[in-house]
Amino acid sequence: MRFLAGIRVPQINGKRFNSSSMFVPAHEPAHESDCRRLEKFLEDKPHILVLTGAGISTESGIPDYRSEGVGLYARSNHKPIQHGDFVKSEATRKRYWARNYVGWPRFSSIAPNVTHYTLARLEREGRISGIVTQNVDRLHGKAGSKQVIELHGSGFDVICIGSQDERGKGCNYRIDRHEFQIILDQLNPAMEDNSTSMRPDGDVELSMEYVQGFKIPPCPQCGGNLKPEIVFFGDNVPMPRIEKVVRMIIESDGVLVLGSSLTVFSGYRIILQAKELGLPVAIVNIGATRGDPKADLKISARCGEVMANLFKPAR
Repeated sequence: MRFLAGIRVPQINGKRFNSSSMFVPAHEPAHESDCRRLEKFLEDKPHILVLTGAGISTESGIPDYRSEGVGLYARSNHKPIQHGDFVKSEATRKRYWARNYVGWPRFSSIAPNVTHYTLARLEREGRISGIVTQNVDRLHGKAGSKQVIELHGSGFDVICIGSQDERGKGCNYRIDRHEFQIILDQLNPAMEDNSTSMRPDGDVELSMEYVQGFKIPPCPQCGGNLKPEIVFFGDNVPMPRIEKVVRMIIESDGVLVLGSSLTVFSGYRIILQAKELGLPVAIVNIGATRGDPKADLKISARCGEVMANLFKPAR
């Protein structure tokens, strides 16, 4: 092992997992006492539910929206795509898919970091019961976690949002995002990457002139519009997913929040529900969160520095 800011960072399969700091906001280093406090919180609770946010994926090099100084809102005037605009506007869909197409090779190849790998290990050891993530990057699955609910969906699947029939049923077409990329390649052979930076959902900044000729295939089943299975801003988390999360909360004996400001209500609601049930809540996040007043334990530090040193034998 080696030391980073006073914390031992483990090697996994012979590799050292160093954090990418480009999108990590300024912060104080974690301390050994922070890890021991979190261990104490976890050690008598074998059914902890973990809620993760963008603050864990920034350490893999994926930017977030809200981090002070380094988040997308701090670096540009860009606003995330709205669900209603995507549904109603062909120009919006074309702009989104062109940017997503160019950014996909980079976004899909990003690797998990020490927080993702540590959570997978804690799951194997029976220390946590499952993960609810607000992220759409599928890094938990890449790291080996099995019990994961993607609260806001995933950029790795594409679905049809065609209109519903008289029975209220919509088209059930679905395709893997990697396969969809091949189709887009065939339709847009001259498209090249002239982007400057990646955004939190994997799309990139491109000029309007660059995307005007971009072609998007219709749904092969119904001719409708295709969309990544991501809950865009202004859309709602599907009710079956919410009900599954509620069951996980009820069956847990506490909640651990990692890397989320809890600004979005779909995440904050989990804290409210946990406290209504009398469950303890711990939060590890750089800076303040919406849930701090309700937390039984708050550690303001980078998640990777804390998680890397959990339940590790002294050497």
